[in-house]
Amino acid sequence: MPRKNLHSLLASVAACLLAAGVAAQSYPDRPIKLVVPYPPGGSTDPVARLLAADVATRLSQPVVVDNKPGAAGSIGTEFVAKAAPDGHTLLLHTSVIATDPTFKKTLPYSVKQDLAPITLTVNGPYLLVVNPTLPAKNVAELIAYAKANPGKLTYASSGNGSLQHATGAMLEQQAGIQMTHIPYKGTGPALQDLLGAQVDLTFGTPPPFMPHIASGKLHALAVTGSTRVASLPDIPTTAEAGLPKLNPTSWFAVFAPAATPKPVIDKLAAEIGRVMATPEFKKKAADLGAAADYLSPAQLGELAQTDLARWAEVAKASKIVAD
Repeated sequence: MPRKNLHSLLASVAACLLAAGVAAQSYPDRPIKLVVPYPPGGSTDPVARLLAADVATRLSQPVVVDNKPGAAGSIGTEFVAKAAPDGHTLLLHTSVIATDPTFKKTLPYSVKQDLAPITLTVNGPYLLVVNPTLPAKNVAELIAYAKANPGKLTYASSGNGSLQHATGAMLEQQAGIQMTHIPYKGTGPALQDLLGAQVDLTFGTPPPFMPHIASGKLHALAVTGSTRVASLPDIPTTAEAGLPKLNPTSWFAVFAPAATPKPVIDKLAAEIGRVMATPEFKKKAADLGAAADYLSPAQLGELAQTDLARWAEVAKASKIVAD
């Protein structure tokens, strides 16, 4: 390369680095929109609002939670993927973002190419919950019943390709059983039919089920993850129940449009991490049945890729056809 061209190239690189540095120093210069791709009232909404106020204080700009539901989360996610990559439009999504590419035939965005990971925020277990009319008081009895009645057990989910759907398929594989999947349009309708004994079981994060477990209207048989839930100390983990590989968790993470400058990504990750380290945040997360679980942008990227690969294997082994 001629020396003149090399100097021009170096000058351009230096100018870009300087511009990125200046952008990070002045960022944010207006309110930040934190998009939740689900309607208010779901499990994602309280996590977003838990973050918003404290992050706004640290960044000296309002953080506005913007619910953009539709197409099982795809509408809000596409909105962020195609937004200006300046750090002022962010996405709070769940681990469903890692099942969608496998369980949906088409998506208007690419998780790998159109979104930049910022940080994991909270990580929570899944409960295996059954209607009390089911003649199974623990996981071993559930598996025995399923083996004696192939296909009779029904499990509800919030829709084809949801984490509940994928977790049910994982249970079938690991326990060597066959169940019937009943998809709904959300956790709410699925919960109502579970309470009414229209379906036998489901998986989900603790908050929606806790009142019904306390009242005896539902029974929790196991909790995924490596530790028991503090509010349900008598409920064994799936590992303790004999299914050590049935360990999906429901995580909530912040993403930005892919071309967002790295200094802006790093600044957001650092400030969110400082909020998550406070005792107040940790307590509020625990009240939601989850735990504050900071991951750097690179670590979140690795988690997303690991889950993408894992759920692709589950779908392949279960012969689940994309919806």
